[in-house]
Amino acid sequence: MMADGAGTGRTALAFGIRAWSAWADGLQAQDDWRAWSAAPHLPPALAQAPPLPELAAMLRRRLPLLGRVALASAYACAYPEAGHAQVPAVFASRHGDTARLVTMLSGLAAAEPLSPTAFGLAVHNAIGAVRSIDLADMNNLQALSAGRDTVETAVLEACSLVADGAPEVMLVHYEAPLAEPYAAFADEPGCLYSWCWRIGAPRAGEPWYTLSRADEADEADPGAAAPAARLPHGLDVLRFMLAGDTGLRHRGERATWQWRRHG
Repeated sequence: MMADGAGTGRTALAFGIRAWSAWADGLQAQDDWRAWSAAPHLPPALAQAPPLPELAAMLRRRLPLLGRVALASAYACAYPEAGHAQVPAVFASRHGDTARLVTMLSGLAAAEPLSPTAFGLAVHNAIGAVRSIDLADMNNLQALSAGRDTVETAVLEACSLVADGAPEVMLVHYEAPLAEPYAAFADEPGCLYSWCWRIGAPRAGEPWYTLSRADEADEADPGAAAPAARLPHGLDVLRFMLAGDTGLRHRGERATWQWRRHG
């Protein structure tokens, strides 16, 4: 899972994407997403929540909107012949469900009792845990948030699990617009979406990817502001993969990252 960082002198994570799916309003089929990657735009506000018929009704009723969107791509990213084969999973979201957080904090400020169910579904690993419960999946589940480096950190975690012996790892990335009053702190466009990759070691004859830190000498002033983005970074990473671009550079909070496509 390691490779030379394309001449940079840095070690790169090397991985293949065995299967993928994504979900946003009006964009569910893979052909829809491939067309979107040629002319990317922010998906519209959600008109209807994903139906999620695969999920047990009792669990589905409890899930907030962001959870439904996240699991829509997770459940779609399965092999027909294998169904929901149980593999380690990494669920990654920079902000999580801030709308639910604001609702709970407003209730506490008004001296209202806090709902245990609402609190239980607000913690960062709740969405992945609902899937684990539904599928009786006892595999490793990680939930992470790492600021502007969230997607890259999730790939690092997934590649580490593969290097540790997992045949594949399911990586689910999902985001929603920041709720008021946090919206003033947004530093990228916001929209509701999710995508899922099944990550494994590179295989001969298939495209594969590397992710590495860029050389410091190639980086701009680390204190300078990042250029304005047209897409949330997570969607830009998906666009990079679907469009077949050879590279993508991203300035995170802790590093500048270089994505490359091979083959």
